[in-house]
Amino acid sequence: MSDEPDENEHDENAHDENAHDENAHDENLWLEDIYSEDALAWAERQSESTIAQFASAEFETLTDRLLEVIDSDDRIPLVSKAGDFYYNFWRDAAHPRGLWRRTTLGSYRTAQPEWDVLLDIDELGRTEQTEWVFAGASLLPHDWTRALVRLSPDGGDATTSREFDIPSRSFVEDGFVVPTAKSIVSWIDRESLFVATDFGPGSMTLSSYPRTVRRLRRGQSLMDAELVHEVSESDLEVVARHDSTPGFERDLVIVVIDFFRSRTLLVVDGSLVPLDLPLDADVQLHREWLLVQPRSDWQVGGVTRLTGSLLAIRLADFLAGSREFDILFEPDAHTALENWTWTRDFLILTLLVDVSLTLVVLSVDDGWSRSQLPGLPALSTVRVIDSDSENSNEYWLHSTGFTAPSDVLRGVIGELAPELIKESPAFFDAADLEVQQHWTTSIDGTAVPYFQVGRRGLTLDGSTPTILSGYGGFQISRLPEYSGVIGRAWLDRGGVFVLANIRGGGEFGPAWHTSALKANRPRAYEDFAAVARDLISRGVTSAEHLGCEGRSNGGLLVGNMLVSYPELFGAVVCGVPLLDMRRYTKLSAGASWIAEYGDPDLPEEWDFIRTFSPYHLLRADARYPPTLLYAATSDDRVGPVQARKMAARMQSRGIADTLYYENTDGGHGGAVDNRHSARLNALMYEFFWSRLATEPGPG
Repeated sequence: MSDEPDENEHDENAHDENAHDENAHDENLWLEDIYSEDALAWAERQSESTIAQFASAEFETLTDRLLEVIDSDDRIPLVSKAGDFYYNFWRDAAHPRGLWRRTTLGSYRTAQPEWDVLLDIDELGRTEQTEWVFAGASLLPHDWTRALVRLSPDGGDATTSREFDIPSRSFVEDGFVVPTAKSIVSWIDRESLFVATDFGPGSMTLSSYPRTVRRLRRGQSLMDAELVHEVSESDLEVVARHDSTPGFERDLVIVVIDFFRSRTLLVVDGSLVPLDLPLDADVQLHREWLLVQPRSDWQVGGVTRLTGSLLAIRLADFLAGSREFDILFEPDAHTALENWTWTRDFLILTLLVDVSLTLVVLSVDDGWSRSQLPGLPALSTVRVIDSDSENSNEYWLHSTGFTAPSDVLRGVIGELAPELIKESPAFFDAADLEVQQHWTTSIDGTAVPYFQVGRRGLTLDGSTPTILSGYGGFQISRLPEYSGVIGRAWLDRGGVFVLANIRGGGEFGPAWHTSALKANRPRAYEDFAAVARDLISRGVTSAEHLGCEGRSNGGLLVGNMLVSYPELFGAVVCGVPLLDMRRYTKLSAGASWIAEYGDPDLPEEWDFIRTFSPYHLLRADARYPPTLLYAATSDDRVGPVQARKMAARMQSRGIADTLYYENTDGGHGGAVDNRHSARLNALMYEFFWSRLATEPGPG
């Protein structure tokens, strides 16, 4: 039975005048008014009904067990260095909104570091009567006594930035303040900032990000700040930053055209000088070096530089007209560049080799000679999480795997091999678990890898409850990582967890991503379906015992599994998703993703977008698996609207076992504190277990 208000109450909104004929009527437009009384009441009733289905002692026990993981004092506090201290943000049972704190290296090495608490977010919320959510802090370089603290009132992307004095542990009276908005604020020096924010009507792009960046001096009002650069409302955003590296001080302006194209401008004698580089290239300046990673083949200097390669040239030579780049990396069929990180004298490349990470060190002073960091575990994810790019060759690593609890290591290139500093305890028994990597073939012949985590010697009779997870977009790689939540909620019960490395991601570099852009988006879904079929054909599971889950772009992925491959799945969990691809550009920050999906207002592009718009592909005569959709009211990136509308349409069309849950806060993360996160995860895994561990049929 539908839980929507009487349609006549909202018939003034029932017609989408911009839609094409087959989509001219959208009965759920009233749910797009996120904070309207009717829409909030609908979401509250849906959420209460969903939670009521799982109200049991077992559900509360699982919630508490997951909260033990998330709140555990034995978790590794990850740190980043600024000056002489190492900074960390920490949430636990006593501090659900968290503590911003710091310690010394010597203390951090101990089992119980002494933490100097700089800001208690819970106490701040009580004092100011605002449920603040910490969104990060940036310290004034080379000074380290001031910080710009970013706070969100509801966990969304819109934040306020406030100047904080570290010695006094207090906000600076009459200091810098940028009110709540989608902003990018950064230090120039102690007396000035670069500010890109909402300066009033006309100052934001169609993607809901800043059109202008300004130089704000101490004592000025925002409206008096000096304009540095302005972009078109059709661009995504503009930002500026100051490089304070001694001897290499400079200002840069970055015009972000869309999600994958940008133009880098160097400020020279007060004028903006564009760097003559491909718009789709990743660009970085470091000391005297200009690094470029083209996202498509680049004809330069009489040669072709390959997609996904990494090139280096001295900035002075480039500005003088040279195009003689050093090739630091070239991809092949198995190897892609995931990331790179500078220390003072070295460049660390993070490479993906068949979705397994390895680290390569290049020496700047020795003609880019290379060596490999030894001792990195197979089928694990080892990333550089911090480094000292100015003063030393120190670096920090984070190592994790599906069954290997996380470790933190510290090294100094040329002086100290990676040394174990912190290790996380195990939150579930992995003694009988094994991690396997398998490959299957998609419908067009492309080989697609996936990881499988389950019991050693698993009986391949198709009976094992299995969750298949994926993302497949924005060149984001999904890699092995330890999760006490998945371990306790799923693997401990005997379930199998599978992670698919489908096209659209970054597991094999930019080409792996671009092969599933726009009209080719269905390739990602074909890859995911191929993995599902392989799991079934291998006997790991069967359709009635196989569930799929994804969030955000991954929510669009599993939404397409729901409507286009319902025969492959026994349950679907769809989180903070895109689903209405006809109107996604008009909702929250949707216009910023046109480069990924296409523009539905162009008829020729709607022709292919409509083939992966789950909201429009629902059929009254089809049978669909049980589905749980969840979102957050305060999500200002994707928003709750699309999940709301999908749930309402499914229910109104009599599609049984369609559940909806909406947190009021939490932003795009879906949950704002540890208890909310534990409850949401318990809901997801209880839903999966209840539908997959028995003999459920499609709704």
